[in-house]
Amino acid sequence: MYHGGLILEGGGMRGVYTAGVLDAFLENDIKFEKIYGVSAGSCHACSYMSGQYGRAFRVAVDYLDDPDYCGTRTFLRTGNIFGVDMLYSRIPNVLDPFDFEAYKKYPGTLYAVITDVDTGEPVYVKVKDLNKQMWAIRASSSLPLVSKSLVVNGHTYLDGGVADSIPIRKSLADGNTKNVVILTREEGYQKEPNRAIRLLKMRYPKSKAFVKKMANRHIRYNDTLAFLEKEEEEGRVFLIRPKEKVNVGRVEKNRSKLEALYQIGLEDGRNSIAAMKEYLER
Repeated sequence: MYHGGLILEGGGMRGVYTAGVLDAFLENDIKFEKIYGVSAGSCHACSYMSGQYGRAFRVAVDYLDDPDYCGTRTFLRTGNIFGVDMLYSRIPNVLDPFDFEAYKKYPGTLYAVITDVDTGEPVYVKVKDLNKQMWAIRASSSLPLVSKSLVVNGHTYLDGGVADSIPIRKSLADGNTKNVVILTREEGYQKEPNRAIRLLKMRYPKSKAFVKKMANRHIRYNDTLAFLEKEEEEGRVFLIRPKEKVNVGRVEKNRSKLEALYQIGLEDGRNSIAAMKEYLER
């Protein structure tokens, strides 16, 4: 196991790229002491930590035509663009069983990144027992406007990407001098300002800090990308990301596109192993 940080960006269904890279890690028995998962990144981290090769990809694509899984019909019926019961109960417990015991035995720790809607600040939940803490994965993946907020112990939570899309600075603050970051956007990508601020103000009228975080998210995101690229140039961080423009939507339903992106991730992961090991071991 490597004593360092593995940082997994979100991106909705673009996360199948991450699923491919993580499967390449499983092929080579590569483990990390600390894992920071954001939104879809937190979901895919779970199957990686339980050692279930291919499961993250199956969960992403095998139920695309099921109205309980994701899409407009799911949202209109439940208020969630991704079906909560399907994703966090039926699939892991029945349809594609998750190995909860193997997850608990993983030698490292997952931190699921979520956003406190009341303060707009990130919260990093240490997820040791997924049976009891599935709520953290759900909260991390609950997209604003198209997901219901999750209330736990009096705190209201939504997607971790709002407050900390790529938690490299959190990993550094935790003492990780070696960090591998898996991004779901290609080199050169820059996030644009959010065009739904008016809707956000209407949906979250009492959460001014949260709306402000959404309004400024592109600034923080692009600043983090610049920071990562500088760190990569100095040899202090190892980045893995798609080499070409990703034409997969956040709620993509085209299986062929998703399969292609997963295969790109798998290939990129395999091709990165030697250089990544050299970086981690020097």
